[in-house]
Amino acid sequence: MDLKVISIDENKLQIGCSIKQLTPDPFENVENYELNKVYKAKVVKIMDFGAFCELEPGLTTLLHSSELSWLKKNVSAKKMFKVGQEISCVITEIDKEKRRVAISHKLTLENPFETFEKKYKIGSTVEGEVVNKNEYSLFLKVDDMDIDAFLHCNDLTYLNNGEEELAKYKKGDKIKVKVLEIKVSDQKIRVGLRQTQKDPFDWFKDKKINQTITVKIISTESKGLIVRPESCEMDFNIKKSQIAINAADARPTRFNAGDRIDCAIQEIDMNKRKAVLSIKLLEEIEKKEALEKYGSEGSGKNLPFKSLKEDIAKSDNLKKKEEKK
Repeated sequence: MDLKVISIDENKLQIGCSIKQLTPDPFENVENYELNKVYKAKVVKIMDFGAFCELEPGLTTLLHSSELSWLKKNVSAKKMFKVGQEISCVITEIDKEKRRVAISHKLTLENPFETFEKKYKIGSTVEGEVVNKNEYSLFLKVDDMDIDAFLHCNDLTYLNNGEEELAKYKKGDKIKVKVLEIKVSDQKIRVGLRQTQKDPFDWFKDKKINQTITVKIISTESKGLIVRPESCEMDFNIKKSQIAINAADARPTRFNAGDRIDCAIQEIDMNKRKAVLSIKLLEEIEKKEALEKYGSEGSGKNLPFKSLKEDIAKSDNLKKKEEKK
């Protein structure tokens, strides 16, 4: 056997030898390889974390399990390859100092998320089958593509509690959903069911701030009233502080479920789907209008505001003072 002497230690009476240094260093040929290009590699050893492959005799590289498949995580290389098998790979890294070459097998395969992005655009409607679910979401298989689209419970319905709505679905159910987000780099597709339905909040599209509307009281609570505007499907909360001008009258117990009352729109935000309703605001608006319309103390006696009489009296006194001037 031929050996190459690589070190001599006279103190320890040791001689270091090498067989591999009798042959050319295969890593010197690494410059012949290019990043992101497809090559053939031979599987020489399979481990739990991946497989070692040879690009050429002596030039061994690691194919990590994370680079085996686009869809499946923790894939077993033992189930995919056999020792001696030749596979396609793409070189993703070459580090000459560390004498390391990294390769990927999945990059030689079609990326299903890129395929999905080409086939379906944001906003398009697709049919999906429920293949899995957890506490907060559904996972749908779209068409025959082996991809799980993510559907959060908050995107199931506009009206009901999302988690309660989630309980209605089971594996095998088919539903039509809208594509909301596609992130190829993160391998994520998000879809929504409620986005395929008419948004009941559109009821506020032609409404304005300070506009008077009629609502039905659904229930009374210690913190306020739950109400539903006429011909609207959504419920809203009127806070206790917005029930009346006078704090003594701001009692939810004054009302009963089923009562119909008027209130004013205090705030509308179509983007955030937020509306604030107030009985107090309506009282303030009507009170102001009454003061502007009526100019005598007696004209406002029948209006339902405790302080209106005093306000009108003050207004009359101011007018008299101005006339004397």
